Amino acid sequence: MRSFLARLCITTALLAATSACSPTVDVRGSVLPPERLELVKPGNLTKSDVTALLGSPSSTSNFGDDTWYYINSKVETFAFFKPDEIERQVVQIDFDKDGKVKEVRKLGLEDGKDIATVTRETPSAGRDQSWIEQMLGNVGKFNKAKGGPGGG
Repeated sequence: MRSFLARLCITTALLAATSACSPTVDVRGSVLPPERLELVKPGNLTKSDVTALLGSPSSTSNFGDDTWYYINSKVETFAFFKPDEIERQVVQIDFDKDGKVKEVRKLGLEDGKDIATVTRETPSAGRDQSWIEQMLGNVGKFNKAKGGPGGG
C-alpha cells in the first residue's frame, strides 16, 4: 500500500510539472467572422457599411491613402521565454475618394517584412554621473539668499 501511495504521489507531481510547462496561446486583435468578411467587396459599400459589418479598424493609414487595417494574431508564450507569433491575419481595405470600398486584401504572417531598427542614441549635453555623484552632487552648493532670513 505504501509503494502504491508513493507511486501515485510521484505520478501526480510529474503530471502537474508537465502541465505547468505547456505553452499559452493568446489571440490578439480583431477576430473577423469569415461570413461577414466575404460581404466586404469592392463596389457600393461605404465606410459606415464596413464599420457596421466588421467594427472599427485596428489601424488606419497615416499617409495619403485612405486605408483601414484589421489586424489579428496568435501569440504563443512558453514559460518565461520571449513570445512567438505563430499566426497573423491582416485585412487591408482601401477606399476611393468617394469613401467606397476600392480593394480588399488579406495578408498573412509570410507577407510581413522585418524592419531594421536604429539603435543609436541622441547625445545629450553634460556627462554621466555615478550614483554616488548624483547623491552627493548638491552638497556645498547651497547659496544663501541676500537680504532674506539667514542672508546678509
